[in-house]
Amino acid sequence: MRLTDEQVAAFWKNGFLIAQGALRDADLQPVIDEMSAFIDGRAQELKAEGKIEDLCEDEPFEKRYGSLFNQCKEMSKGIDIMQMRGPAMFRFLHNDNMLDVAASIVGPEVTCSPIQHIRAKPPTAYERNEGPGFHNVPWHQDAGVMMPEADVSNVVTFWLPIGDATEEMGCMRVLPGVPKSHGYLKHQREGGTTIWPELLPDVEPVVASCKKGDVVILNKFTPHRSTPNRTDLCRWSLDLRYQPTGEHTGRTAHPGFVVRSPSNPDSVMDDYDEWCRLWVDAFANPRGVSMHRNER
Repeated sequence: MRLTDEQVAAFWKNGFLIAQGALRDADLQPVIDEMSAFIDGRAQELKAEGKIEDLCEDEPFEKRYGSLFNQCKEMSKGIDIMQMRGPAMFRFLHNDNMLDVAASIVGPEVTCSPIQHIRAKPPTAYERNEGPGFHNVPWHQDAGVMMPEADVSNVVTFWLPIGDATEEMGCMRVLPGVPKSHGYLKHQREGGTTIWPELLPDVEPVVASCKKGDVVILNKFTPHRSTPNRTDLCRWSLDLRYQPTGEHTGRTAHPGFVVRSPSNPDSVMDDYDEWCRLWVDAFANPRGVSMHRNER
C-alpha cells in the first residue's frame, strides 16, 4: 500500500503516522508461524532442563509466550531478528506491501537498516523479579540509538503490531510535532536511554493504539515510549527501520542491505544464507560502531 500525498504530508508535519490496514494477514502469518515454532522449541528445551512444567501447547499465540515467560524468564533468550535469523522474517523484510509504505517516505531506493527487532511484551503481572517496568521503554528518540552521523539520514521507523496493540496492552505514546521544532534531544543512561527530563518537550502525548495490519511510522526525532501491558495477552510487534540507499545507517557494526532498487535490481540482497552469514560475522568479529547516545 502506497501512502497518499495527504498521509505523507501528515507524517512530515506530525513526525508520525498510523498507516491503517497497510499489511494483510497473509503478509504476517509466515512470521507468526516462524515465531510460534521458535517459542515451541525454546519451551521444549526449558522443560527438558526442568525449568518449566507446563508447555501451554493449547494456548493461542497471543497468550502462550506470556504463560511460558511467567514460568521462566529464560523464555526471552534469543527472541530477536538477528538472533533467530528466520527465513520467513528475511522474506518479510522484503515484503512488497511493507516496502510500498516505506518507499512513500524514503523514496524508491530502499535499504533495510540493521536496527531491527522483535518485541515481545508480556503482561506486566508476569514481570516479577525483572524489576518494575522491565518491558516499558522510557521516553526516547530512535536517533538516540544511532551514531550522530545518521542525523542527516532519512532513517524511518516502521513499528507494526503482530496483533492488536491497544492502550491496555501498552501501545506506544508519541509526542507529535517535535522533529521540526526540536531535532535531536540529549539522552541519559539512567532510566534506560531516555531523554533528559528537563529537555522533554511539553507536548500532549498521542496514544498510538493500532490493530494487526497497521504500521506506525515514526521520524527518528519523534519522542515515544511504551506503557505497561495490563492484559493477559502478549503484545507482539516488529520494530523495523528503512532508509534511502546510500545514507548512513547509524550503526556500522551491523549489516544493512538493499531491499528495493528500480535503478539497480541486482543490488537487492535476496540471498538468505548471505544475510545469516553477515549477522554471524558481525557478532563473531566485532567491528564498526553500535551505540546509544547517552550524554550522561
